Amino acid sequence: MQNPTPKRRVIHPWPLRVVHWLNAIAIVVMIGSGWQIYNASPLFSVTFPRVITIGGWLGAAIAWHLAFMWLLGINGLVYVIWKLASGHYRKFLPLSPASVLRDLRAALMFQLKHEPGVYNAVQKLLYLGVLFAGLVAVLSGLAIWKPVQLWFLSDLFGGFVTSRYVHFFAMAAIVAFFAIHLSLVALVPKVLPPMITGGRQES
Repeated sequence: MQNPTPKRRVIHPWPLRVVHWLNAIAIVVMIGSGWQIYNASPLFSVTFPRVITIGGWLGAAIAWHLAFMWLLGINGLVYVIWKLASGHYRKFLPLSPASVLRDLRAALMFQLKHEPGVYNAVQKLLYLGVLFAGLVAVLSGLAIWKPVQLWFLSDLFGGFVTSRYVHFFAMAAIVAFFAIHLSLVALVPKVLPPMITGGRQES
């Protein structure tokens, strides 16, 4: 009796790829424009070089920031709905401190195995962390944008000034995720093509 022909499945479905790249574009623009907005009224003694900011001046930076805020918010909502409806969220579970420490140790020793379409514990933690940072960034950003109308959000974060600090550190966490994410792609470049084409593997 002949063995059945193995099925080939898409590693990254097209809805995931679309929201991934739209999120990447939106976040890059929001970070660049956010840095320009920050430079107009710095929270700390350092500012960002003009070459890595977007907008050129405060008014334009705010316009860019608000425009891509809507893209990020709507796209993020679509992502969450698709993830729950498709069951894709199960790929991030289970997650435990022991599994994170185990995979982190293996990663630091360059012994962490990579399977297409499978997230290790460190990746799970990073993705869940950046989703939380994104939620905090959106809510604190709304508190800064409309502190009177959305006073309950402003109060949630401790007032307008504190909301700015919360927003800054939430975006800093997203930037850190970006840096780690791009570093991992550079170390394992074979993960990039499937995020563009979908890729296929036997199942």
